[in-house]
Amino acid sequence: MRPKNLTEFIGQVHLVGSNQPLSLVVKTRQLHSMIFWGPPGCGKTTLARILAGEVKLPITHLSAVSCGKADIKKIVTELPKSVLFLDEIHRFNKAQQDYLLPFVETGRLILIGATTENPSFSVISPLLSRCQVFVLEALTKQDLLKVLNRGLKHLRGETCLRRQGSSHLGGEVKDFLLEFSNGDARQLLNLLEVTHQLYRQVTVANLTKALQSKWLRYDRKGDEHFDTISALIKSMRASDPDAALYYLARMVASGDDPLFIARRMVVFASEDIGMAQPTTLVVANAVFQACQTIGYPECQENLAQGVVYLALAKKDRSAYDAYMAALADVKQYGNLPIPLSIRNPVTKLMKNLGYGAGYEKYPKTSLLPDQLKNKKYYNGPLAQPG
Repeated sequence: MRPKNLTEFIGQVHLVGSNQPLSLVVKTRQLHSMIFWGPPGCGKTTLARILAGEVKLPITHLSAVSCGKADIKKIVTELPKSVLFLDEIHRFNKAQQDYLLPFVETGRLILIGATTENPSFSVISPLLSRCQVFVLEALTKQDLLKVLNRGLKHLRGETCLRRQGSSHLGGEVKDFLLEFSNGDARQLLNLLEVTHQLYRQVTVANLTKALQSKWLRYDRKGDEHFDTISALIKSMRASDPDAALYYLARMVASGDDPLFIARRMVVFASEDIGMAQPTTLVVANAVFQACQTIGYPECQENLAQGVVYLALAKKDRSAYDAYMAALADVKQYGNLPIPLSIRNPVTKLMKNLGYGAGYEKYPKTSLLPDQLKNKKYYNGPLAQPG
């Protein structure tokens, strides 16, 4: 069912449509290193295969989860020039990404990385500067309907679909599949295939039963990982402990890493609760330590207690917002001169230059650089007036 060329490809019109970037790559046969950033099941792997095929270059498919420098070395040793499709490139550490640089720089490897995470945070700057980043979007329902029809056509010879009509599943069944897949073609096709294998008849009842399969649930764990942690964080932010517990239970039941969940709770304690209830940071850290010490299954109880505590706590983002405002000024103005009075007069020369002159322990005036004297970043709890 995988498309062989851009004409068969479904979705991402902003990249593969007429005169769009990837269609021009195919037209000119000028393939360069790039990174595909987008949600699961949106076509990253398929696009990489199509591009490599169009420029007549061999492609090696590796996952950053299971490969390392030795795999890269083998490719560049055996092939004079090739395309490396590196799935989950964000899983490569800095040293591994550094190792790729000279091969990408010389064109020995044309790197196509795929990631569900923002490459600005997960890919080192030197490698990022040598790759063009393309943002892929979740498939629309119209796109998914085309994928579904292609899947049905693939299964046309099966007995159940001959009886049902291979291209005429009931509207209710199609709606169920489109809603469930949530923009992910892989999830849609997985559910269709598993339901067909298990029950032969593709009905809403059978689709629902197939969703209860542990195999499918664990197969979907990676795809739903980031959506579910996002739902957990937003539920705690909304002070909704019931929703937060539900999404926590989904992650725990799928075998998600308890330290990942606890780590996000530590961040949440400072980012969303902050000065309204500073002790939440102590609790979140205690939960993290408990998960480290105890592990599953018992630490799920610590996670549950922590999630409820954070969800019910008062919320205040003033410290977080104040820091972000200060960070924006740092990026805008660079290293503004620090007032001489609060510089450290380590040497005699520094003292002669005025370092530390007029220093007061408890001044009433601002200690910000002169260009920012009137700035007020923090206005939350305990803030001094003026």
